[in-house]
Amino acid sequence: MSDLTLVGLCGALRAASTNRLLLQEAARRFGPARFAELDLRFPLMDEDLQAAEGIPPAVQAAADAIAGADAVLVATPEYNKGISGVLKNALDWISRVEGNPWRDKPVALLSASAGRAGGERAQNMARLCMTPFRPYLLPGPEVLIGATNDQWDPEGRLTNERGIGLLDELMTDLRRAAEARRP
Repeated sequence: MSDLTLVGLCGALRAASTNRLLLQEAARRFGPARFAELDLRFPLMDEDLQAAEGIPPAVQAAADAIAGADAVLVATPEYNKGISGVLKNALDWISRVEGNPWRDKPVALLSASAGRAGGERAQNMARLCMTPFRPYLLPGPEVLIGATNDQWDPEGRLTNERGIGLLDELMTDLRRAAEARRP
C-alpha cells in the first residue's frame, strides 16, 4: 500500500449512482493509496445556521480530509445541464472553513451521465465553481462517460475501452501530481 491519500467527492447521493461507480473505478486505477469517499449529506448552506452553530462537524471533517489528502477525485453527474445541488452545496460549505483545503491540491474531475455528452457541461461548471479555491485542476484528459447505464459489468467495473484509456491516463497524471507535492 502506498502512503498516498486519495479522497473522493461524489455529487450524487444515490447508492447505485454510476458516478459513484466511476469514482471507485478511478480510485482503483489510481493505484495503491488510502482512499475514502467523503459523505456529502450536509445541511443546506445557510449563513444563519453557520452563525448560530458554526461549521457543521461533517463539513469540517470533509474539509480536513481534503486538506490531508494528496489528491482529490470529484465525480459530478449532470443535472439539468449543470452540477448537482449536492456538489454545489458541499463546495459552498467547504469554502466557509478556516483556511483553504483546496489550495494547490491536485484534483481530477470525472463525469458519467445518461446523455451522450457524458456530463461535459457539468464538468465545465464544476471547474468554474472550483476555480476560486485555486486547486491544481488537471486539464485533462476529460473523462466523460455517456450512456452510462450501459458501461459497467456486473461487478461495477467500467467496460468502455475508450473511457478506460482516458481514465488510466488521468489517474497516471493525478498520481504524478500527488507524488510531486510530497516532500
